[in-house]
Amino acid sequence: MKRYEDLSPSLRCIMTPGPVEVDPRVLRAMSFPVLGQFDPEFTDIMNETMEMLRKLFVTDNDWAYPVDGTSRSGIEAVMVSLIEPGDRVLIPIFGRFGHLLHEIAERCGAEVFVLEKTWGSVFEPNEVIAAMKSFRPHVVAMVHGETSTGRVQPLLEIGRACREQDALFIVDAVATIGGVPVETDAWMLDAVIGGTQKCLSVPSGMAPISYNERAEAKLLSRKRVERGLRTGETQRGKLSFVRSNYFDLGMLQDYWSPKRLNHHTEMTSMLYALREGLRLTLEEGLEARFARHALHEEALVAGLTAMGLKLYGDPASKLTVVTCVLIPEGVDGESVRFMLLNRFGIEIASSFGPLKGLIWRIGTMGFSCRENNILRLLGALEAVLIRHGYSMPCGLGVQAALDVYESNIR
Repeated sequence: MKRYEDLSPSLRCIMTPGPVEVDPRVLRAMSFPVLGQFDPEFTDIMNETMEMLRKLFVTDNDWAYPVDGTSRSGIEAVMVSLIEPGDRVLIPIFGRFGHLLHEIAERCGAEVFVLEKTWGSVFEPNEVIAAMKSFRPHVVAMVHGETSTGRVQPLLEIGRACREQDALFIVDAVATIGGVPVETDAWMLDAVIGGTQKCLSVPSGMAPISYNERAEAKLLSRKRVERGLRTGETQRGKLSFVRSNYFDLGMLQDYWSPKRLNHHTEMTSMLYALREGLRLTLEEGLEARFARHALHEEALVAGLTAMGLKLYGDPASKLTVVTCVLIPEGVDGESVRFMLLNRFGIEIASSFGPLKGLIWRIGTMGFSCRENNILRLLGALEAVLIRHGYSMPCGLGVQAALDVYESNIR
């Protein structure tokens, strides 16, 4: 009989755009005893999590709760619940995950109109607004922080235009929530999806979402109660019902409301993890957290530049928490990543589609975003590049990063 060894994953310095290192206090929270999903002690934890999510999303929305599943589950839940077959949906795309929104909208039966921007840049708001005036969408769906290209899209003017034209605005903030500002109410975002495994430093497995009364009105117009839970006559919504059971936000909303209408068994240990990750985020303070991410980005960029490496993309739209680096000519990018991982225990990411083999992507997110990780990465990357025949003066990268840290102290 085959014998299986005790599970013992290697300790890594994870500097990718997700997942990232999990805060040890979050891991500790995941070890706590499991409670029943309707135990008052557990429903109190659910309510506290909703309170903290409202603060994270900077919103007065009634509805802020996690969808059980990876970040994509939250995106899919919001889109399949808010996009009715035949709806006109506008999707401006500037990287891989805009294409994901397109994919899901098509599966919802929408009439999709796409704007595409060259990867490495973002849209001027007027470009999107002009397309809205022409296409007259029911829904606009857009990525805020695109990890495939390391860019961040301004949203305020687009949100205002959506409100003026009575279009719902769905935003994928998976990569940005907890790391850079996401102003749900001020930017007039109707539904926002966050992620746990990036700037919140919680394992992948939940997708925090928030949506306002405008979005809720459409959910209620499509509402159905699951057959096994119906009592007496149940009023059906006026529009076609949501085609997914698991991702039906109308039913999830009932589960997270005081009704506690059973939908699924809540992921107890993951909810503990999310609650602790949110607590730590709010304890640090959102503004302080954003400043921390910006500081370590500055140190990383200074170090990479001092090493003679070139950054990819329009600097005016750079995403604070992801830095894209052009792989030097003649250097095998995958060989560099392999040596970083296997000799130094550091993981950085490659990229997708048209950027595959052209850039490395370095994440500075959440618990991974700290000084010793930045300095360790720069020193290791220098050593590995030299082993790969890349010529540079020794030690400049780490020294440039140290200069940033020391000037910040002063």
